[in-house]
Amino acid sequence: MINEIDSESLHGRIASGEDVLLVDIRTPAEVAQGAIPDAMQLPMHLIPIRISELPKDRDVVLYCRSGARSYQACAYMMQQGYERVLNLRGGIIAWARHGYPIA
Repeated sequence: MINEIDSESLHGRIASGEDVLLVDIRTPAEVAQGAIPDAMQLPMHLIPIRISELPKDRDVVLYCRSGARSYQACAYMMQQGYERVLNLRGGIIAWARHGYPIA
């Protein structure tokens, strides 16, 4: 089962200063249209070769445009032994819909 977090919960965790790593798995062209501030950019196709850059000892929240690609990326990371990985339900679309900041 893939763990998910909604935009409201994620925003609250960030606002309270929790140590959460946001990872934007969209393409550079998509990221150029706007991203959640302070998110690490790691296109989905690079995850298998750069997975060692992602910590296993803190929560890692993956997001894409709508949440579908990041759901699949979470599944892959869990297969690789990552337990603290979450999918942002609804992706950056849901985040923006709530009026949260986009850089």
